[in-house]
Amino acid sequence: MHAGASHDYGRRAVSRGIPVSSQQPYPAPAPEVGLDFAREWYEFVDPADPEHLVSADLTWLLSRWTCVFGTPACQGIIADRPDDGCCTHGAYLTDDDDRERLAAGAAMLSPDDWQFYADGSGDDPLGPNGYLEENEDLDGEPALKTRLHDGACIFLNRPGFLAGQGCALHSMALRTGVEPLTVKPDVCWQLPMRREQDWVTRPDGTEILKTTLTEFDRRGWGEGGHDLDWYCSGSPDAHTGATQVFESYRPELVELIGEPAYEILADACRRRDQLGLVAVHPATAAATSRGDRDLKYERM
Repeated sequence: MHAGASHDYGRRAVSRGIPVSSQQPYPAPAPEVGLDFAREWYEFVDPADPEHLVSADLTWLLSRWTCVFGTPACQGIIADRPDDGCCTHGAYLTDDDDRERLAAGAAMLSPDDWQFYADGSGDDPLGPNGYLEENEDLDGEPALKTRLHDGACIFLNRPGFLAGQGCALHSMALRTGVEPLTVKPDVCWQLPMRREQDWVTRPDGTEILKTTLTEFDRRGWGEGGHDLDWYCSGSPDAHTGATQVFESYRPELVELIGEPAYEILADACRRRDQLGLVAVHPATAAATSRGDRDLKYERM
């Protein structure tokens, strides 16, 4: 079994913030798959809202992607900072609710949870000892983001910290038994799930809210996404999960589309699994092929 194969993002032993006690050497990074490949989609009306249409990328949801942070499989988005994972640049906040959620999460942290508590827990989040800074988002608009400290997000505990490396907010959530999505910025708990929402006018003139759920691949970051040295969603090294994305991401998907819609989606995913997915995610296919090959070598 490859490192990270038993990982369920946000809940299992090698999740962010939980130290990995023993790591086996990992093979050289596998090439990432291309960005353009066939995908299967499933559309349905939200049973809780007849004016809400959900369009789901089954190729992504039935993939074996898993967060491999804290294992040798994670190369980090910046080549010379692999221990940062995807936390090097900090997190942009989406709205006031996002800021309030982060504030509540930060207030739950202690020096035992957070390596840089003294540097980021000041009374004013935007002050010299705060955890936020003003910046510009990907569209060049004014935005707030988590402050960088020593080259990465101030909430990122570095290797050697007693409580373990990884997101201090995530680690605290696991320790206290709350879902990490309730204390982390939106971008942090959603990635690499991409949700897009648009009001669509139908041929009869009626409008419906369409939610699209798919993979947040490199293109999701705009032009800068192509400058990342490594990105997990297209890497076979990160498609080693014990469960499929629709299962491992259940709390996040429920938060994004509601529980009634999630149950419809999960049932469709299970039925598609039984029938056999035509457009399998190429990174999952590559990881599966490599796993079969490694097993063959072990038996020789």
